[in-house]
Amino acid sequence: MKRDLVLIMAAAAMVACNSNSKSGEQTAEADTQKSVLTKSTAAEEATVYLTETYTSEIEPYKENDITPAASGLHIERILVDVGDRVAANQVVATLDKTTLRQQEAQLSIVEDTYNRMKPVFEAGGISEQQLVQYQNQYNMQKEVVDNLRRNSEIRTPISGVVTARNFESGDLFSNQPILHIMQIDKLKVMANVSEQYFPNVKVGMPVEIAVDIYPGETFEGRVSLIYPALDTATRTFKVEVTVPNTHNRLRPGMYARATFNMGSKQGVMIPDVAILKQSGSNEHYVYVIQGDSVVRRSVKMGRQVEDRIDILSGVEAGEQVAVTALTKLSDGAKIELKNN
Repeated sequence: MKRDLVLIMAAAAMVACNSNSKSGEQTAEADTQKSVLTKSTAAEEATVYLTETYTSEIEPYKENDITPAASGLHIERILVDVGDRVAANQVVATLDKTTLRQQEAQLSIVEDTYNRMKPVFEAGGISEQQLVQYQNQYNMQKEVVDNLRRNSEIRTPISGVVTARNFESGDLFSNQPILHIMQIDKLKVMANVSEQYFPNVKVGMPVEIAVDIYPGETFEGRVSLIYPALDTATRTFKVEVTVPNTHNRLRPGMYARATFNMGSKQGVMIPDVAILKQSGSNEHYVYVIQGDSVVRRSVKMGRQVEDRIDILSGVEAGEQVAVTALTKLSDGAKIELKNN
C-alpha cells in the first residue's frame, strides 16, 4: 500500500515538473514574440530651404474703363478697335458736338449779359448782389462748356491694348464703358502669403512665375507692393508681384504659380515613412528608439523635401527613429533592430 502511494506521488511530481517546464518555455517564447523586428535611421540636422508656392491668376498691370463724364450723348466716332494698341492721352473716341455747340451759344449770351452789367453796376444802376448773380451764371455756364469740350474728345489715361468695345459710332452712350483698356507690357500676380513669412517678404525680392502653357519655363517677377494688413480669416497678407512682359508671351487670366524664396534655416530631417498620423485627429507621431524599446512621440512637421520632412519639434538631431514595422509598434514596445 505504501509502495503504491509512493509511486503515485512520484508520478504527480513528474507531471508538475513537466508542466512547469512547458510553462517556462511558453513564457520565454512569448517574450521572444513581443520583440518587434524593425529598422531605424538617425534624425539628421540639415539646411532647409524655405520656398513657398502660391497659385493665382495673372492680372493686367493697369486697366481702365473709357467713359465720358456725361450720359445721354451720342458717340460720333470710335477710333480704335479690340486688339489695337493705344498710348496714354491718345484720343480713342469723339462725341457728337451738337450739345456742345448749343451750350457754347448759351455761354456767349450769358457772357455778353455779364459784360454789359459791369458798367451798369459802376454807374449805380444795379446792386453788387445782382452783379454777383450775373457772374455766377457766367461761371456755371463756362464750367458746363469746359466739361463738354473735355468730353467731346475721349482720351485714354494709360497705354495698353483695347480688350473690349461695347458701342459703335452713332450709338447713344448709356451705362457701360465705351472701351476697356489693359496695360499688358508688364503684368502682376497677387499672392496670399502666410503670415509667418511677413518678415521675409521685401519689396524688390525676386519671385519665380510659372504657367502651364510653358511647361518647364519660369518668368522672373519682383515684389512691387506688400499690403500692410492681414486677412484675419485666412491669416495671410497680399503681395503684388510685377512681371515684365515685353515679348507678350503672358496674358491676363492665365493660371500662374508664384514661388517665393524665403531663405533657409537649420532643421532636423527624418524620412517621411517614419511618421504616422493618429486616426481621427491631426496628431502626427514617430517611434524613437531607446535601448531595446521604442517611445512614441508627437511631432510637429515642417517642409517636405523629396522623401524627408523637417521636424519642428518632437525629435532631436541624432536620435534614432523606427522606419519599418510601424503598425506593429506601440509605446514602450520591445524591439530588435535589423542591421540592414
